[in-house]
Amino acid sequence: MARHTKRRKTGRRSPFAAAALIGIGLLITGGVYAGASAAMAATSDDDSTTSTLTVEDGQKLFQANCATCHGMNLQGTDNGPSLYGVGELAVHFQVSTGRMPLEAQSPQAPSKPVQFTDDQIDAIASYVQSISPGPTYPDDEVLDGDGDVAAGAELFRINCAMCHNVAGAGGALTEGKYAPSLHTTTALNMYAAMVTGPQNMPVFNNMNLTAEDKRDIISALLWMQENESPGGYGLGDLGPVSEGLFIWIFGIGTLIAVTVWITAKSN
Repeated sequence: MARHTKRRKTGRRSPFAAAALIGIGLLITGGVYAGASAAMAATSDDDSTTSTLTVEDGQKLFQANCATCHGMNLQGTDNGPSLYGVGELAVHFQVSTGRMPLEAQSPQAPSKPVQFTDDQIDAIASYVQSISPGPTYPDDEVLDGDGDVAAGAELFRINCAMCHNVAGAGGALTEGKYAPSLHTTTALNMYAAMVTGPQNMPVFNNMNLTAEDKRDIISALLWMQENESPGGYGLGDLGPVSEGLFIWIFGIGTLIAVTVWITAKSN
């Protein structure tokens, strides 16, 4: 008579069970975290449209981040110039491009990642403006990009291209200084640069360039940002010097190489 033996349960689980449980746990945790992050981001976005910082907040930010070089009362120190009369427009330009706070002493303050939010920048600028007024924000029409692009391009070539390059690509100056590229500059900072004259740039007041002239220049630069050159490789848009050098090295160089090769074959 056949003897039936009951199979005893060993209590062992599949070796993939633990990995599956860990994977499920990670998926659940990741989903919850992603949902919570999205909710917090949406809340912060809603708050950012309604919350604004005060001048007093700007004063605290200035004292914590700027007063070491510029003085508690904007009077300047051995490490930084006075800010009397620079106005909120200059503050916005320097801080919104990351040039300030200055990372290290150098021939020129480079643009770097911004350290403050838009609200904080506006608060610092408002504080400086309240202590010693200076150039302020323009009308929205000046920045709308709907000016005369052709006239603006001509004005840019006459007044700006000798440093920034005819295509706004920037260029080298003396003593380690340089004119930055304008390919990603905002309309407000274009205007701020013309009005406040940061770094090595001259100040263009309304006697040099009227508000309409500035609007046209801004419109031309915005047009260049939105419309890439239809030509081939631009060689950095550095003009005839780089183009002539390219032709000399590669064009004439290739002809010389071919001539030498033909001569060697004929011999």
